[in-house]
Amino acid sequence: MDPVEHFRQLVANNIRKIGEDRDFLGLSNIWVRESIRHGYAQNFTWLGRPVIQVPQDLYAIQELIWACRPDLIIETGIAHGGSLVTSASMLALMDYCDAVVEGKVLDPKASRRKVVGVDIDIRAHNRSAIDAHPMRHKIHLIEGSSVSAEVMAQIEQHAEGYERIMVFLDSNHTHEHVLQELELYAPYVSKGSYCVVWDTGVEDLPEGFTADRPWGKGDNPKTAVWEYRKRLESEGRKGRDGEPLNLDIDLTIEHKIAITASPDGFLKRV
Repeated sequence: MDPVEHFRQLVANNIRKIGEDRDFLGLSNIWVRESIRHGYAQNFTWLGRPVIQVPQDLYAIQELIWACRPDLIIETGIAHGGSLVTSASMLALMDYCDAVVEGKVLDPKASRRKVVGVDIDIRAHNRSAIDAHPMRHKIHLIEGSSVSAEVMAQIEQHAEGYERIMVFLDSNHTHEHVLQELELYAPYVSKGSYCVVWDTGVEDLPEGFTADRPWGKGDNPKTAVWEYRKRLESEGRKGRDGEPLNLDIDLTIEHKIAITASPDGFLKRV
């Protein structure tokens, strides 16, 4: 067997076995739960900006962006800007790699690839830090509610002409808000690309674990994902391209990384 194919099958088998190992996945869930008590996800930066993500999830995002090669990434929820910088840097790396393959001189500002970030409140110190970052030329900021008509009009304008689009939803984590976001943003996802809904793991936390937040067990991103997929199955939806919108939960990703804040949150358009 070709050694490349042999290794691919080896990895696929590893991932399959992880998915079948309830004890191992259970330990991972316990680890995630306990890490929240220590604010673990707040400890990391990407190119200098706080990213507030579990590192394993960031690694998954790197793989997804490289595999799907989106020209546009739409993100709701900005916080300190680390996630925007992560996406922007991956798009910049693709620009660089394309230039190498094509034997061209890289012009960083000539590429159309970009990230659009939406937040209801972009705090002044975060905006200043993002504005000063070298990846700023690939980032467009929109301040306002991610589900408002005004913001969606801007999203539509920025998405004009883009065919390979990826979406990350990471703002208000209540069921109602995430469901609204899915209705509005999922249609932008291109075939073969992803809508990643962050922090679906809230559903798996003990009762009262998020008592200081407006979301919790039974009212969170995972319940919104479940409801939206029911709507897709029973009522149907169309993507922005006019084709039927089908989103599958990609369990391969969460089994691969084993530790994630977003079980059932990696949605692939098929």
